[in-house]
Amino acid sequence: MKRMLFATLAVGLVTTAGLAQAQSDPLQVRSWAAGCASCHGTDGHALKGMPPLAGKSQADMTDKLLAYKSGSAPSTIMQQLAKGYTDEQLAAIAGYFAAQKK
Repeated sequence: MKRMLFATLAVGLVTTAGLAQAQSDPLQVRSWAAGCASCHGTDGHALKGMPPLAGKSQADMTDKLLAYKSGSAPSTIMQQLAKGYTDEQLAAIAGYFAAQKK
């Protein structure tokens, strides 16, 4: 029983460490952000008619993404998309766009 508990804890720690490392990996974060390009443009430089993300406040974007995820902000597609990420991943994506030049 102790071995099973230890093994479960070890797997959890490795998984958590891997997730934390992925969130701090700029290439991983950039690949998550690339999924936004079809609507918000490359690196957040949107085409006419869509909201640009480049250079916006990370805190504001994170709050909005979390509101979409929870369903408290209305949207057509963002609720479904935001639910596919952890809160930390959404914050990392917002940080990526905040760091882009307007």
